[in-house]
Amino acid sequence: QVQLVESGGGLVQPGGSLRLSCAASGFTLDHYDIGWFRQAPGKEREGVSCISSRDGTTYYADAAKGRFTISRDNAKNTVYLQMNSLKPEDTAVYYCSTDLSCYSSGYGLWGNPTWGQGTQVTVSS
Repeated sequence: QVQLVESGGGLVQPGGSLRLSCAASGFTLDHYDIGWFRQAPGKEREGVSCISSRDGTTYYADAAKGRFTISRDNAKNTVYLQMNSLKPEDTAVYYCSTDLSCYSSGYGLWGNPTWGQGTQVTVSS
């Protein structure tokens, strides 16, 4: 079965860190660009970061720059999002997707991506 499974979310205090994982099964991630997205209550889903399969080019939304780092471990078929200096406004459900092309200036979604269950990140004191 082809699927992506997000994990690593949780409750963290402002200023804390979390590392999210996006594990693939049924296919090899290293052939795909990967993106992390998030959706806060009452808001539209937004792109956070992505990494290309071609040369490792990365993109970060302004809200993520300097605090988040995306990486991929092809041996583990997993992509990570290291999130540091978390803020309450980072609270959201985080999703990963391969239905995109990633560039240093942004990303382009392919049609209507299929989303997994996501992982909840809550930043609160």
